[in-house]
Amino acid sequence: MALQRLTDVRDLGVQQDTPLRIPAGRLKTLAGYALGARAQTIAALQNPRRLATLRAFAIQLEATAQDDALDILNQIIDALFVANAHQKKKARLRTLNDLDAAALRLQAVCQLLLDPHVADADVRARIFADHSADEVAAAIAQVQDLIQPPHEPFDDQLKGQYPQIRRFLPTVLTTIQFQGTLSGQSTLDALQFLRDLDGVQPPKLHHAPTAAVGARWRRLVLDSGQVIDRTFYTFAVLERLQQSLDRREVFVAPSERWGDPRAKLLPITDWKSLRGQLCRTLGRSTDVHAELAGLGQQLDSAYAETAKNLPDNTGVRLEEIDGHDRPIVTGLDKLDDPLSLRTLRKDIQDVMPRVDLPEILLEIQAMTGFADEFTHISDGGTRVTDLPLSICAVLVAEACNIGLEPLIQPGNPALTRERLAWVQQNYLRPETLARANARLVAAQATIPIASAWGGGEVASVDGMRFVVPVRTINAGGSPKHFPRQRGLTWYNGISDQNMGFNALVIPGALRDAPYLLNVLLEQQTHLRITEVMTDTAGYSDVVFGLFWMLGYQFSPRLADLKDMRFWRLDPTADYGLLNDLGRHKIASGVIVEYWDELLRLAGSLKMGTVQADVVVRWLHGDKRPRTLARPAQCVSRCPSRGRAPP
Repeated sequence: MALQRLTDVRDLGVQQDTPLRIPAGRLKTLAGYALGARAQTIAALQNPRRLATLRAFAIQLEATAQDDALDILNQIIDALFVANAHQKKKARLRTLNDLDAAALRLQAVCQLLLDPHVADADVRARIFADHSADEVAAAIAQVQDLIQPPHEPFDDQLKGQYPQIRRFLPTVLTTIQFQGTLSGQSTLDALQFLRDLDGVQPPKLHHAPTAAVGARWRRLVLDSGQVIDRTFYTFAVLERLQQSLDRREVFVAPSERWGDPRAKLLPITDWKSLRGQLCRTLGRSTDVHAELAGLGQQLDSAYAETAKNLPDNTGVRLEEIDGHDRPIVTGLDKLDDPLSLRTLRKDIQDVMPRVDLPEILLEIQAMTGFADEFTHISDGGTRVTDLPLSICAVLVAEACNIGLEPLIQPGNPALTRERLAWVQQNYLRPETLARANARLVAAQATIPIASAWGGGEVASVDGMRFVVPVRTINAGGSPKHFPRQRGLTWYNGISDQNMGFNALVIPGALRDAPYLLNVLLEQQTHLRITEVMTDTAGYSDVVFGLFWMLGYQFSPRLADLKDMRFWRLDPTADYGLLNDLGRHKIASGVIVEYWDELLRLAGSLKMGTVQADVVVRWLHGDKRPRTLARPAQCVSRCPSRGRAPP
């Protein structure tokens, strides 16, 4: 259905090849309006607005349809190999008894072979006296049959899945036009060959390109360097396609999630004209040597302060592991709540009034007027009365997931079914919700106790996992958080004034790190956050580097600190107790070589031309970092990590 939807959109004949004189943000707004408005409303528009609205809608719809198709393909490939690994594990468990019996027989043979009391000339006779030659040969064959390299696929399970793949793969290859970089050319060649195999004159299988066949597939796919099995060749290419898409070596256009991130960076001509202004905004200098000198001073000061405080710090010690010093941090003891805190909680709970949730929402609306931020999708005004009441009712229905029915009051014009459905369709959008939340954050900041908690410069970002009971491509699996079910992650940022300033919904339980910068860069409140705290799931070297480039302080609370590497810029610097700990040398030459590209990348993120999660996933590259990832990692190793050394 996703592929058919993509085909139907393309059949409209709207091409994106012609340059549009509409900014990207306005294009999305027009597409969103067309998506939510009635057909009669769009028909009543005057040209050229009607034509621009419909064209923007078609372009955006093609990108969305293509993204959805690739999301489904990615999930199918994931499920295919997860099921394969599960079946391989089950088969392994079923054969353990046979494997143990064969191994015990071979153990007995080897013990006789190594027995010093048995003469070399008598070894074969002693072995075959206790174990016949046929039994030994059978044991060897049993072991060879049951033992597989750990990363090789499970043959029978995959063969059973091939008919399912054949149902949709030819349509995928003919409908979606994959593009790629030079490093993704081998994947594109293999995809083109699979496409040709279903053509009128299919090529010979042994002519198939083999560069995309990974090492773990070669035993099943190749013989004398030529492809001999179409089934396993298809699976090998699908696995490589998934890897290439994740690394953005292969991409599609138009696309929001699977496009080429390089194409979304600031164009070179724009970057040259905006370089000075953006560097001032970022607080960075175009002189890379001056930046490295400043980073070196910060790093030396951090090492010196840590070395000075280390002897008196009972919570941290250095321990020699595998010949090198490693930091060991003592875990914090649990602190029970004191009686005074428990008493305070009870007193507060006793004085809290018992009110309905709608009453609270209406009271907050009277205090802040947040409902004024909900505007009609057409950006026009309205003459309806009691609109804030209707908006609050729809918010309660959405937030509590109860639908509109419990809130309908036919005698109240603001709460009729028609009014609530109209408000739900035309007023509730991500941008209006963000603006309303920004007004609430601003109102919270004026409360004296909130100002006492903090100034809004420090934030904590973390995720919560939820099971999704319905089938949707926006949910993913997670054996750890929701086994045998699908769910999503609500990734929320909270300031030190105890107010949520932005939140994202992440499919499944993906690692938080790629989305951390999205929470900061896409927030629309008045807060000027400078420091962010998160757990280990939000950490990576690339994220550290991008945070510094954008002017943020990243202060994660890292687990397994002893497994981390500690770096230095000056190989001759004397850090005392920490000399061996900080023995790794930062490749400063890489930073110097790619400094302008790093600035361009940071400027693109700041301008919003490219999404942070796309950049982070591209730079990580599925354990094979992209070109810009290495200098970004090197930058991250220069400043001290965290607010203060231990």
